[in-house]
Amino acid sequence: MPGGIRLFLVYAFLILGGVGLSLRFIVDLAVEAPVTLPGVVVMVLLAYTIFTTTLVLQRKEAARGLALGLASLTIPLVPLLFFSRLVVEAVFVAAFAVLLFRGLLRAEVRAWLSEP
Repeated sequence: MPGGIRLFLVYAFLILGGVGLSLRFIVDLAVEAPVTLPGVVVMVLLAYTIFTTTLVLQRKEAARGLALGLASLTIPLVPLLFFSRLVVEAVFVAAFAVLLFRGLLRAEVRAWLSEP
């Protein structure tokens, strides 16, 4: 398994962990209103992450585009952290995003994700 795939799987499991930690808040919102914007966003993110991770583990070609789409969620996080005066965190996330994109765009990842 290429390093870019390993890094992506770490990223995907971090997202799943964050979604798991936020579910208490989402359930509390669902008590007041059955459909809320944060609830819909978290459920879509959860479904997208699980589907993409499943395709990556099955080595499907379609997983590459979906993985790049999931990795693109790091891009708006950098300016958000920076303008929130969390410069160290913004630099860390930016470095992680660069490593993630460089890993997913390598030829060995394209070769590894070769199942039709």
